[in-house]
Amino acid sequence: MDRELEDLINGIGPRLRHIRQERGLTLEALATATGLSVSTLSRLESGKRRPTLDLLIPLARTHRLALDHLIGAPPTGDPRAHLTPHRTAPRTRNASVIVPLTTYPARLQAFKQILGPTPGPHDLVAHPGHAWFYVLSGTVRLRLGPTERLLSPGDTADFDTTEPHWFGPATPTPAEVLHLYGPHGDRPRHPPTNDQPPP
Repeated sequence: MDRELEDLINGIGPRLRHIRQERGLTLEALATATGLSVSTLSRLESGKRRPTLDLLIPLARTHRLALDHLIGAPPTGDPRAHLTPHRTAPRTRNASVIVPLTTYPARLQAFKQILGPTPGPHDLVAHPGHAWFYVLSGTVRLRLGPTERLLSPGDTADFDTTEPHWFGPATPTPAEVLHLYGPHGDRPRHPPTNDQPPP
């Protein structure tokens, strides 16, 4: 084992103790939350028990930390997010481009959507979920049930998507919005592909 890897492994125990104490947790409370025994946690923190995935994963879940952050692993690879836009077909009700801005799984996800002008009429849609977006540029027309609103840069929309709705640019100029989707199924839907229109 090389020295760098050995130092990393030896540092995991003290790091786990620091994280637990920083959160104000006793060994007993952490044992209850993770399903690990107090003695196992104590031996992990003191370096007497080798950290393995079956021990670290419950700790990562309980502390809500990515595994590499939990153990203090050095950064690897290219930290830049390589963005892959998804373009909807012009025939859809809201021809647009979706750009994922985050790549980390199971966390809050951010998407930029460029809304292209489309000819009316625009059918209202409804589906399970919740929508939240922030207008970056342009003017967005939001139809929500019987009401209609114009949103300018800096305005936000926050609504239940079971209510019939439609949104798009209010002028011939494209509009840009920022979407935030949660990790537990509370997003309107997945980013659209070429044959899947946005909400």
